[in-house]
Amino acid sequence: MKQSIDRREFLINMAMLAGGAAAAAALPNRLARADTQQGLTDLTAVAAVTAMRNGEVKAEDYARALLGRAQHLESLNAFRTLDAEMVLEAARAADKLRASGAAMGALHGLPIPVKDSVNSKALPTSNGTRALRDFRPTDDAGVLKLLLAQGAILMGKTNLHELSFGWTSNNGIFGPVRNPYDRTRVPGGSSGGSGAAVAARMAPMAVGEDTWGSIRVPATMCGLAGLRPSFGRYPDDGVMPLTGGKFDQTGPLARSVGDLALFDAAVTGVTAPLTATPLTGVRIGMAPESLLSGLDPEVERVTSETFHKLHAAGVTLIEAELPDVVKAASGTASTIISYEAMPAIAAFLEAQGTGITFDQMLQQASEGIQGALKTLVLPPNRPAQDAYQSALAQRQRIREEIRRYYEEHGIVALAFPPIMVPPPQIGEEEEVTIRGQKVPLVIAMGRNTALGSCASMASLVLPAGMTSNGLPVGLEFDALTGSDRALLAIGLSLEKVLGPIPAPRPS
Repeated sequence: MKQSIDRREFLINMAMLAGGAAAAAALPNRLARADTQQGLTDLTAVAAVTAMRNGEVKAEDYARALLGRAQHLESLNAFRTLDAEMVLEAARAADKLRASGAAMGALHGLPIPVKDSVNSKALPTSNGTRALRDFRPTDDAGVLKLLLAQGAILMGKTNLHELSFGWTSNNGIFGPVRNPYDRTRVPGGSSGGSGAAVAARMAPMAVGEDTWGSIRVPATMCGLAGLRPSFGRYPDDGVMPLTGGKFDQTGPLARSVGDLALFDAAVTGVTAPLTATPLTGVRIGMAPESLLSGLDPEVERVTSETFHKLHAAGVTLIEAELPDVVKAASGTASTIISYEAMPAIAAFLEAQGTGITFDQMLQQASEGIQGALKTLVLPPNRPAQDAYQSALAQRQRIREEIRRYYEEHGIVALAFPPIMVPPPQIGEEEEVTIRGQKVPLVIAMGRNTALGSCASMASLVLPAGMTSNGLPVGLEFDALTGSDRALLAIGLSLEKVLGPIPAPRPS
């Protein structure tokens, strides 16, 4: 956001990012409840920043409320590291900045948890593995630099699936992250700590990273809004990759589309207010065979009910099957990631001056991650060169065919559940049960999320409803690469139609 922006213009812009005049009108009522810790922790990022910039809430008071919540719910194991005094010191500095009359950033005073695969100078970056437990990067990751430049406060580093190589965040070194809706279940991964922290009201927004669903899976399992932006929209330097510049992408997890838009504006510098796109006549695709088949009955029910809501709101639903090469995106993603992961991690370890090699890191890794890497990415099981080259060619065809598919059917997005099941129990690492049949976890978690990764799409996840036993189910909306702001504008309307879901009630 431009430093010259005046206070009135900022408030208007933030209200519009949150959804327009209605959001702005609701803010005083929300702040009236903010005299309690519960009221503060319930604020969205947009509301919190607006209140702190307006002097209605002190940054230090807000930080204390979030820190208190995090301490109360530390058994969720959402954080790897959290230096409370460092957060409070930064909050006090934000209050002094405001009192001085100096220009304030778009994220003024906002504590943001950051996935512990995103480099930070102030705190160690473990990537969820033992060998890097005390690794201190010499510089912040590019995306963190941009957030801090806009007044954000680093609120600790969040727990994750070891080396970001998995979907459960059942970390064999630092313990499992627990889902705030049911502590016996996973929050999704690999950005599970970020998802759990936001869902449990420890923070309104957090940084995740998505290679093959690692933002989208926690979003749906924790009842959140999540954005995997078009590949390359946000900087990826200072983040341990699983590929060589193809899939890995940082992005936000939040509780509203307005907050996702605020994050996007802060990182990209594109601050023009978003206007919610009316849904009447908006064409959204459905692919029943490839993206809607084989779902858990409860996921299928919530998805069906959501499509009825969209239709009633004026959305034109277009049923059209995906081209065969697009249906094979999961295999394509698996081959590319399995082939590139070892050299990508090894190169990162060397470039960052960690002082350890890939082999040394592997020797100290948990038994589970050692087994996964040996099975998938290490010789002799690493994909052959010709299979890898074929997958690269398939990836290019997927990108071409999905664009042709969107143009042919005149759609702006595809809609589907990111994963085929509700959150599994902690310990279900290999397979889940769907309709009495054992289904490999890679299919349940990876079949639908592979498309967004392979085609470098803008992917928005919104909470769609709850299972009969109180677990969140999300819906993913994939738009063509580069359509991020248009997708967020539609998302402002979509989230109103889908409606809110109950907050978790962790003890």
